[in-house]
Amino acid sequence: MNRYVWIALVCFFTGFNSPAFCQSWDDIVKNASGQTIYFNAWGGSQPINDYIKWASDQVKKDYGIQVNHVKVTDISEVVSRILVEKSANRHTKGSVDLMWINGENFKAMKENRLLFGPFSHLLPNYALVDTKNKKNLLFDFTVPVDHMESPWGMAQLVFMYDTRQVTAPPKSMKELLDFARSNPGRFTYPAIPEFHGTTFIKQALIELIDDPDVLNRPVAESDFEAVTRPLWQFLDQLQPYLWRKGTTYPAGASQMLNLLNDTEIFISLSFNPNSASNAIENGELPDTVRTYVHSGGTIGNAHFLGIPFNSSAKEAAMVFANFLLSPKAQARKSNPKIWGDPTVLDINQLPASQKKLFDAVPKGIATLTPEQLGKTLPEPHSSWVRALEKEWLRRYSK
Repeated sequence: MNRYVWIALVCFFTGFNSPAFCQSWDDIVKNASGQTIYFNAWGGSQPINDYIKWASDQVKKDYGIQVNHVKVTDISEVVSRILVEKSANRHTKGSVDLMWINGENFKAMKENRLLFGPFSHLLPNYALVDTKNKKNLLFDFTVPVDHMESPWGMAQLVFMYDTRQVTAPPKSMKELLDFARSNPGRFTYPAIPEFHGTTFIKQALIELIDDPDVLNRPVAESDFEAVTRPLWQFLDQLQPYLWRKGTTYPAGASQMLNLLNDTEIFISLSFNPNSASNAIENGELPDTVRTYVHSGGTIGNAHFLGIPFNSSAKEAAMVFANFLLSPKAQARKSNPKIWGDPTVLDINQLPASQKKLFDAVPKGIATLTPEQLGKTLPEPHSSWVRALEKEWLRRYSK
């Protein structure tokens, strides 16, 4: 059955009357013209901001859609604002039309019915998404996506080191502790709850406990103190050997790059496998920096786009999300000279003309191949994030 026939039947028999949902794609594109969307997305990276500006210009030219990038520091604050709007019965004309989310923020929005959808399977370019080989596109921190958000990019934790100072980087958390002891002050990680810092302690937890499968279940179903004890023992041992003896922590990944560039630290980290190549290209790191991962694998996930339930421009939001899934947009985003964000598409199923877009993407000097990236470890259940952050702040926040 044609999916739009199926949509029409669902709309008729359920009474579901969302204008954006109960339309053919051609009608959605037509009605999107002239709409303005307020796209709330992290604004802490100039290359990413530049990419969003490029994509915004494209849909304005091709579809008559105005995209206003609302640069935010913490998307959880946007989630809270949308929840306030729902509590105030503001079911239309919301302040947000599209947002960059994943993990705990997606879980909160899904549970509180703050999202429009399901919609991602209605986007024509969603058929190109590699859901067969990239199962983390179907789950967001173990929470089923259920087409309530559209995939945008992939991510995996990687470490970076300067070959002038380090010849054999540590390939596990236990080796990292030995490295820190031998090189006091030359390693650190961002302060919790900054995303990269939280990712680091989740990686450490996965590596150090006997049964990582326990992390797939909600934290309430486990003995938090017993499960996390190896993590705190590790961090306690690591702290005196951290940069500035652990009395302070970097604010985020950008500061970590600066410290690596200034040789204050010898090892940094990122959640983008292309970060080192990007930074070398931009002159932020020397070309002696390289990337590595731990031998047992590192955490990986996907990031997504969601449409709030009270968006006033759902059609335009869908068209923009669809454009961002196009081979043209995904190939540009994967270019380390532009962003370097791994694609969510199945490149092998693309026609030759579109596959060439990815073949032409330059390979960064410090970027690992898919084989070198090795095993991707699943994110713990989203409920572990808040529990881990709360306990870290209690123990180490000054």
